[in-house]
Amino acid sequence: MARVCSIRGSKVRVGRKIHRSGLAKKKGGIGRHVTKTVKRKVSPNLHTKRVWVPELNKYVRVKATAKAFKTINKNGAYATLKKAGLI
Repeated sequence: MARVCSIRGSKVRVGRKIHRSGLAKKKGGIGRHVTKTVKRKVSPNLHTKRVWVPELNKYVRVKATAKAFKTINKNGAYATLKKAGLI
């Protein structure tokens, strides 16, 4: 199952982490130096929940990010799910 939000379309992104070497000056070294960047994956904050849709009088199972659930709370379940094409 893909890690993709069904409402916003957010998916796993590739990021970088700075790799440093050396001992800090505070600890008696000559300072920290950036030697390279290391690739890493940034996953969306996905949750699978049942959302109650009063207009349809039923639950709809949705796999979405935390931000998408905030959008559902703000705009309403029916409007948000219809715009996303889930209803």
